[in-house]
Amino acid sequence: MRIIKKIILSLLIFIFLFLAIFFVGRPSQAEDIKWGVNFSQKHSHDLGLDWKENYLALIDDLNIEYFKLAAHWDLIEPEKGQFNFEDLDWQINTAEEKGVNVLLVMGMKTPRWPECHLPYWVRDLTREEQEERILIMLENIVLHYRDSDAIYAWQVENEPFFAFGDCPWLHRRAFLKEEVELVRSLDHRDRPIIVSDSGEWSFWFRAAKIADIVGTTMYRKVWFSQMEMYVTYPIPPVFYWRRAQLVNLLYNKEVLCVEFQAEPWGPKLLYDSPLEEQEKTMNLERFKDNIQYAKNTGFSTFYLWGSEWWYWMKVKQDQPEIWEEARTLWQ
Repeated sequence: MRIIKKIILSLLIFIFLFLAIFFVGRPSQAEDIKWGVNFSQKHSHDLGLDWKENYLALIDDLNIEYFKLAAHWDLIEPEKGQFNFEDLDWQINTAEEKGVNVLLVMGMKTPRWPECHLPYWVRDLTREEQEERILIMLENIVLHYRDSDAIYAWQVENEPFFAFGDCPWLHRRAFLKEEVELVRSLDHRDRPIIVSDSGEWSFWFRAAKIADIVGTTMYRKVWFSQMEMYVTYPIPPVFYWRRAQLVNLLYNKEVLCVEFQAEPWGPKLLYDSPLEEQEKTMNLERFKDNIQYAKNTGFSTFYLWGSEWWYWMKVKQDQPEIWEEARTLWQ
């Protein structure tokens, strides 16, 4: 009985200390926050938009200077060994012409559902064969874009340790390290390499051991398919700040937010979801609240998730309010 009491007491002390460290307090706002956006050609197209028009509007109308662009594998290598860079070239060349800075995400797992954008010809290969083809794909992308003045950093894979999406397997740490080392060896400009991990379900240590910079996500209200209900994360801004401090203390690595919720997350994909359902997780007031939440984390860099949806709301739904509110971040 005495041993049980000691165990319970120790557990209670641990919980108290954990809550005191990670849930109490408020960081100072960063003096100069860098706001960027995620942009996916594929997602914009799936929303029924002219994706080039969408991309240009973000640059020319909202004056956004930082983009996280996705090199979706199924678009880059639709046939085995046949690489098609035409659409991504247009995005990168446009960024160069307009002075836009690009964080390029590449790998098996890149942003937007289904997360793992595998070409059809890859699906029947063994895991070892798939890993071999991933390395070949990465090599071709880096060699193609390593002389670009627009690209300031590479992101290798998107949340590779997080079991989310329609993916054939979860990344092994050894293989991710091999991917990162390959990219580093090919890039003669020595750009930083980012590895991202879940903002709510990770302490980012695995990413910090491999990457030059750690990328995290931040989501406030989401649909949990396992429970078939909406969930608001009971996480204060300081929870992110304390973990970033810990990563910096242990690994001397910077942490930035590469994916911050600024669009709905419901039981269906956006283009299959009615507006009434979308408004349960994102509307103008929630957008404003999320931006203030971001400022309260103390982070200095955010890539907002939802730029395609803002444009869809503006041109397809005749509701430009969120687009106009987003404009204030880049004035």
